[in-house]
Amino acid sequence: MRPFDPRLLTQVPATRRPVVALGAIGVVQGLATIGLAFALTNLVVAVVEGREVVTPGSWLVGLFTVRALLAVANELVGSWAGLRVSTVLRERLIAAWMERDADSRPEAGRAQALATQGMTSIEPYVARYLPALVSGAFLPLLAIGTLLLVDWPSALIVALTVPLLPVFAALIGHTTEKSTQRRWQSLSALSGHFLDVMRGLPTLSSYGRAEAQVETIATVSRRHRLATMQTLRLAFMSAAALELLATISVALVAVTVGIRLANGAMPLDTAMLAILLAPEAYWPIRRVGAEFHAAADGAVAIGDVINELAPTTPTVPTVTHSRPNTADRAFSPVQDAEMRDPRCSVVVEGVTYGYPGAATDVLSHLSLELPIGLTVVTGPSGAGKSTLLELLAGLRRPSAGTVTAPRSHLVTQRPFLASGTVRDNLTLGNDSTDDELWDMLREVGLEGMVAAFEQGLDTRLGDDGFGLSAGQRARLTLARAALSNAPMVLLDEPTAHLDEESAALAHHMIQRLAALRTVVAVTHRPELLTLADKHVQLVLHPTTALAEVSS
Repeated sequence: MRPFDPRLLTQVPATRRPVVALGAIGVVQGLATIGLAFALTNLVVAVVEGREVVTPGSWLVGLFTVRALLAVANELVGSWAGLRVSTVLRERLIAAWMERDADSRPEAGRAQALATQGMTSIEPYVARYLPALVSGAFLPLLAIGTLLLVDWPSALIVALTVPLLPVFAALIGHTTEKSTQRRWQSLSALSGHFLDVMRGLPTLSSYGRAEAQVETIATVSRRHRLATMQTLRLAFMSAAALELLATISVALVAVTVGIRLANGAMPLDTAMLAILLAPEAYWPIRRVGAEFHAAADGAVAIGDVINELAPTTPTVPTVTHSRPNTADRAFSPVQDAEMRDPRCSVVVEGVTYGYPGAATDVLSHLSLELPIGLTVVTGPSGAGKSTLLELLAGLRRPSAGTVTAPRSHLVTQRPFLASGTVRDNLTLGNDSTDDELWDMLREVGLEGMVAAFEQGLDTRLGDDGFGLSAGQRARLTLARAALSNAPMVLLDEPTAHLDEESAALAHHMIQRLAALRTVVAVTHRPELLTLADKHVQLVLHPTTALAEVSS
């Protein structure tokens, strides 16, 4: 992975303003710090020489107040900027993933870690590390320039020793970056493995293999813990090294100033200014080192996000859509002419597809033409039925061949239901009225259930449709598919969890949809097969995972 440059953040327009605001506050803080050193020196010299102290005291109090206000502003703006940048990047990241096919997206565990903990770790990076970086680039030069005007020998010592801090910080940071990347990879592996275990827990439990995963998760967790402790050890060691180097450098300035002051070779105000300004040349760089370790995860996460958002050169197009991807509208017979557009037919020519890393192809040299009507796809498990639907929907790109298809509405075996109201889930992707929603609920046999809810269509559902049975979720998503105006509807086992009566209602709904659209349904029910206008059967080859088709 290429090193991350903080300036790349400004390439995302929505993050440019927070980054610039933090930089401006850091510059003003540096100027206030230099002014505070002069004000404090004037006050001390006035006390020693017996002059009036009201004026220098007022300046000191005023600059202390300004610096305090700047510190508060830095915290507030930093918190806002961190939240703003992480939110914008998360939205852009998810939007970028949604525009890609499934094979172009990162592995599920890595994607989950990047979109959750990765985005959270960006906040301290933006809120604390970036302001420290601005101060580290500006304040040391300002302090050395001021020292050069006040006492050139002290400025010479600082100018010769300050470069040692970034050199050592870079050497240690390079090692820390590698350690952080290993930790981030171990976290992604842990997230991915845990996600896979949770998804397959029912299957593992049914085969008595759930307990065996405990040791595997413990091993992955132990690897992540060791990587984390190694990163923390490096952070503490580097902080101690920078502190020691800065302390020795400031001590050199203090010793030379003290000797010259004792010998009467320099006035008190010059000596005090030199002693006050010298630490300010080292402190920002020390802070950059400390904040870098605190925000190292954020640096890696932002680098990954920028890489994910970078435009990629597309391969030869293998999926084309004959209709624009506009917003879904309610299903209505008045759309008959639009739905019967002959361009809505689906053509699959010589399609071959294999999952990344798989030794064999799931589908091989598959050619189909699916006109408007009901096409039922059958076949044994592993023959590629669900994969075919994803290819038709454009979620996957074939290894060879072409797919020409209109805009589609896909209902998977595990359909998505948002944590919202029944109305929110039914109108997802369309702008149907309440009357149309009730009509569609009546057709799938859910009108009585929803009407029995105290809040009706405004009843809130839990995450993933919690509160509904598997059959109720299936019928609700089937109603949503019917409310869509997509010219093609793809259904993966739409009646798998339904009883005979509910399945009959669903079959009637599917047959009604097929009168106006291209409907492709994967099923094992013979009742739906008898209603089909076209039958596609995928057959596993005896020795390979290649598929054959009969219609």
